[in-house]
Amino acid sequence: MATEIKGIAASDGIGVAKAYVLVDPDLDFKRYTVTDVQAEILRLQAARLAAIEELKEIKSKALTNLGKETAAVFEAHLTMLNDPDFIKQVEDKIKAESCNAEAAQQDISDQFITIFEGMTDNAYMQERATDVRDVTKRILSHLLQRPLPTLSLIDEPVILVAHDLTPSDTAQLNKHLVKGILVDLGGRTSHSAIMSRTLEIPAIVGTEVATQKIKNNQLVALDGEQGTSTVDPSPAILEKYQEKAQKFAARREAWSKLRQAPTLSKNGQSFMLAANIGTPKDVAAVVQSGAEGIGLFRTEFLYMNSDQLPTEEDQFRAYKDVLEQMAGKPVVIRTMDIGGDKELPYLKLPKEMNPFLGYRAIRISLSRQDIFRTQLRALLRASAFGNLGIMFPMIATLEELRQAKAIFKEEKNRLIESGVAVSDNIKLGMMIEIPNSALFADRFAQEVDFFSIGTNDLIQYTFAADRGNERVSYLYQPYHPALLNLIHHVIEAAHRHNTTVAMCGEMAGDQIAVPLLMGLGLDEFSMSATSVLKTRDLMRQLDTTDLKQLATEVISTCDNGEQVKAEVKQMECKV
Repeated sequence: MATEIKGIAASDGIGVAKAYVLVDPDLDFKRYTVTDVQAEILRLQAARLAAIEELKEIKSKALTNLGKETAAVFEAHLTMLNDPDFIKQVEDKIKAESCNAEAAQQDISDQFITIFEGMTDNAYMQERATDVRDVTKRILSHLLQRPLPTLSLIDEPVILVAHDLTPSDTAQLNKHLVKGILVDLGGRTSHSAIMSRTLEIPAIVGTEVATQKIKNNQLVALDGEQGTSTVDPSPAILEKYQEKAQKFAARREAWSKLRQAPTLSKNGQSFMLAANIGTPKDVAAVVQSGAEGIGLFRTEFLYMNSDQLPTEEDQFRAYKDVLEQMAGKPVVIRTMDIGGDKELPYLKLPKEMNPFLGYRAIRISLSRQDIFRTQLRALLRASAFGNLGIMFPMIATLEELRQAKAIFKEEKNRLIESGVAVSDNIKLGMMIEIPNSALFADRFAQEVDFFSIGTNDLIQYTFAADRGNERVSYLYQPYHPALLNLIHHVIEAAHRHNTTVAMCGEMAGDQIAVPLLMGLGLDEFSMSATSVLKTRDLMRQLDTTDLKQLATEVISTCDNGEQVKAEVKQMECKV
């Protein structure tokens, strides 16, 4: 009998195949006293070395399949496995208590996990608990000689069903054989959701019950766009999924024909569709997507994938690479946005009660001008190789913006005086992430060439709700009339001063939000490269005259985001 399982739509597409239920081996063990302590330490060392070799292979696969940024996760795991302090603590426990290696490894790991999970004000450090679990699981599997599942050995089409997917798991996936992903845990911004979109595998997360209700080799049909799946579908249900698959394939084929098309509404209004990237390697997907530029290049990878500050030369090469690959199309590069949930151990940032509201982004740059000036020089030098825009994150006051601009001007003049080629057409902009900067947009607009609205932070600050806290996740409301009104205020203020307005948060590629943002007059939408073509297709079906009326009505008449969403869907049904 068919069983329906619903969850959060995480990655578009239809998948039909037999289930591959990812089940870890039983890694339970008994605690016992050893008589030969040295032999036990040698056994631990052998397991650790085996785990290192295994991780090197996984990292190599990740580099090929998912890129440098994802592969860096496994570099962190390898660093942990080679950490002298981590190793010493486990070995010292074996010596002190004459306990078996499994018990010592688990106890020390649990101590680290407890410390990381206790950092409730730092989401980045909390995530390190997952890394410790992943590494410990791998060591225990070798100690107990119970191999972990090897997803890279899947040799037939499957729907992958899992309680959760670790970075080690996703690095091994073959997108041609994994036809869909069903996960018990997670949301749209979880690791498994992001990776499924990167690999363009249909996915549903947050099902809660998938691993309980699905058995190996059961037939599963999955709709990643609607967030619904059916186990053991009847012939009639299966036929409906197959029809959906054909329609989705036809839509993707139609989208592919829009790669070189201009981004226009039904009534001919022009918009710009750009993509967000994290590393130079991501540019290939941007070019393939037909994006008209890069609206956000997050430079944090240069700082986070290293054990020291990147040099000016390192940064220059990365920025130059991206600008050259984009061949004259606009590229907006954000200056260092470290802090909040992005820590740099070597920078030794102060511990704070609320790091999201603390010492981060432009606040670090202005107080550590040595770091800021190095980045600006690298950007200025790279500007000669393309069409560059620079934007400052987390601006709260005019004084901050003016100080950042003054430092930029000083470094530009110094380079020019020393004979270095610098573009004379660099556009300067700022992120609108703080309600204060949104409310004061009229004054800020007189100081910059463009705004870029970072909705991920703007929403959490507007609703005073940490977006990483599940208990207040209901307050993360991108369609709420109050937020739409704030965005409308920013756009109107900017346009009064001929300042363009982009959006680079998750909301920019949201298919419910896009019609509203078009109606509010947003100039540029920057999103994941995989969302560009379907957004261009949607825009071509919509008349901005109708959308302006829609946006005005929902802001003035709706009480909440659900009402707004219903109004948009009703409008789209008429298209």
